[in-house]
Amino acid sequence: MKVAIFSACQKHPEIGVMQELTMPFKLNAYGQRLLLWLVLSALGAVLLARSELRQLREAFETDARISHRLLSQRAVQHEAVLATLALLQPTAQPGVADTAEQRLSSVYPQILSVQRRDPGSIWPNTSLVDAENASRQTQHAALANLDFTDQLGRYQLVLAAQPSSFSLLIDMSASVPWSDWSMPVQSSPVRVTLEQAGKVFVVQPGRVTPSGWRFEFRKNLASLSQPFELVAVRQVGWLELPWGVMAVWTLLMAALMAGWSAWQRQRNARRRAEELLRVGQVERLNTLGELAAGMAHELNQPLTAILANTQAAKRLLQDDPDELPAALQAMHQAVVQARRAADVLARLRRAVEQPNAAQPSQVVDLAQAVRNALDLLAPEGKRRGVTVSVQVVQPVQVLAERVALEQIVHNLLTNALQALDLVPMSERHLSLHIEVVSGRGVLRVADTGPGIAPETLPHVFEPFFTTREGGLGLGLSLCETLATGMDGQLIAQANAPRGAVFTLTLPMAPGP
Repeated sequence: MKVAIFSACQKHPEIGVMQELTMPFKLNAYGQRLLLWLVLSALGAVLLARSELRQLREAFETDARISHRLLSQRAVQHEAVLATLALLQPTAQPGVADTAEQRLSSVYPQILSVQRRDPGSIWPNTSLVDAENASRQTQHAALANLDFTDQLGRYQLVLAAQPSSFSLLIDMSASVPWSDWSMPVQSSPVRVTLEQAGKVFVVQPGRVTPSGWRFEFRKNLASLSQPFELVAVRQVGWLELPWGVMAVWTLLMAALMAGWSAWQRQRNARRRAEELLRVGQVERLNTLGELAAGMAHELNQPLTAILANTQAAKRLLQDDPDELPAALQAMHQAVVQARRAADVLARLRRAVEQPNAAQPSQVVDLAQAVRNALDLLAPEGKRRGVTVSVQVVQPVQVLAERVALEQIVHNLLTNALQALDLVPMSERHLSLHIEVVSGRGVLRVADTGPGIAPETLPHVFEPFFTTREGGLGLGLSLCETLATGMDGQLIAQANAPRGAVFTLTLPMAPGP
C-alpha cells in the first residue's frame, strides 16, 4: 500500500527553487537556524531574568531582615524602660506634675506618656487592668489599648510591679529608627507593615503591582510583650526585568548565528565545489571510456575491411608469380599493421567497456542521491530560475554503485536544466518522482522544456548522437551504459503537454 505525504512547497534558502517534499515535515536550513536563534535567545533571556529576580530577592530579604532587627531592638528597648521603672520605683512628689517618669519622652520620643498605679489607686480603664493581670501571670509586660485607627499606631505597654505598676503609651511611627532605616520610605517598592490580631499598621507604603513576581517576608518581633508580626512584601513587575540586557543578548545571538550561517554557507559552497570536482572527474573518465568504446566500435569495421582487402591482395600476388616481390612485402606489412591496430583497439575497448566494474554494488537511498545532485546543481537552478519539485511516495533503497547513480542523476538534471533554457523563465519547471513499481525503484525526471521530437526519440541513447549545438552525444549513452551495468534501465519519453521524461529503474536492495 502506497502512502503519499505531501508538504507545502517552500522556498529553498540557498538555491532559490521551490521544492515539494512528499515526506514528513522537516525544517529547512533557514528554519533550523531561526529556531535555534529563538531557543538560544529565549534561554538566555530566561537565565538573565532569573538572575535579576534572584538578586532582587536577596536585596529584598536583606532589607526585610534589617527592618525586623531595628524594630525588634525598639520593642526590647520599651521592655527595658518598663523594667527600669519597676526596679527603681521613682517616688511621685505630691503636687508636682513633672515627676521623673514623665521626663522619659524627652529621651525616648516614641514614649508619649507614662502612667503608674500606686497602691490603693486604679487604672483609668479596664483594658489596663486586664493587661496588669496578664503581666502578673506571665511575669513580663503586656499589651493594651492597641489603636491603629487613622494610622496613628499607638498602644500601651503595662508591667505589673510592687508597690507600683507602670504603663507606657508608645507611638509606633516614632518607634521606627528612620536614621538607620535601609530603604527610602517614599520611593522604595517594598511594603512594610506590622500586624497584630488582624490590625495592620503601615510602616512603609511601598508599591504593590497587580502582576509579576511576589516576594514576601514574615517574622514576629523579638519581644514577648509586643508580638507584632513584621510583614514585608515586594512585587516585581514586568517592567523591572533587565530588558536592555536581554535585548543585547538577543542581538549578540543574532550576530553569532549570522556568523555561523556565513561559515556554514562557505563550508557548503566548498563542499559543493569539491563534490562537483569529484563528479566531474568521474564523469570525464567515464566519458573518455565511452568515447574510446565508441571509437573502437566505429573503427572496427574499417579495420576489418582493410584486413580483408590486404589479405585478398596478398593471395592474388601470391597466385601471380610475375608480380614484384616489393608489392607482396608491402601487402604483408599492411596486414601486420592492420592486425596490430585492431589488437590495440580491442584491448582499449575491453579496458573501458565497463568503467565501474571494479566498484561493488551497495544499498543506496534513491531520495538521498537525488538530494545530493540537487544540492550540487543548486546555483545553476537559482541562476536559471527553475522551479523544482520532489515527490517521494515512499522510501526507496536500491542496489547500485553510489557514484555511478549520482552521475546518472547529475547528467539527467543537467540535461533538463539545459533544455529549460529554451523556454520562458515562468515556464521552467522540473519535477522528480520517486516510488517503487513492480518491486523495483523508479526515478522519473520530467521537465517542461521543448521536448524531444518523435523521430529523434529512438536515437537519444546512441553514442555521438546529439541535438544540442556543441554537444558530444555521449552523456545519455554513458547514463544508459551505467544503468545497464547496475542491472537497471533508462528510458526516454515525451512529457505531456510539453517536455521530456527520463525514467531510471534500478533493482531494490534486499530487505532485512
